[in-house]
Amino acid sequence: MAMTDDTRRIFEDARLMSTSALTLLDTGDIRDAAEKAWCAVKRAADGLISARTGMEPRTSSATWRSLRAVAADYPLAQELVEGYRAYQRDLHGRCFYYGDCEPADAVVAAIRDTASYVQLAERLAIS
Repeated sequence: MAMTDDTRRIFEDARLMSTSALTLLDTGDIRDAAEKAWCAVKRAADGLISARTGMEPRTSSATWRSLRAVAADYPLAQELVEGYRAYQRDLHGRCFYYGDCEPADAVVAAIRDTASYVQLAERLAIS
């Protein structure tokens, strides 16, 4: 599937947010790093949805619904569906909003792993 300029822009944003998360993590700001990592995940999911449907979701709930619909037609995306909810719950909800970033090792690992999520979404978007 060929990527449009809009889809490329979305993935550029996802990579930028992933890099920002790692930069914040290096400064010791785990809470803000978690939010940037969550943003990278959401934008990567938006990129896949844009590539598959031509539409860019605007809210995380719209992304969730659209991602599930994409995965129903494209089973390789199922891994992204599962990860999306886990990152939303752990990074966005618990760590960023509630300040519960424990166990720190697990949160740091999740933040670092979001770069892989972005890469997988981008690979699936072009396949």
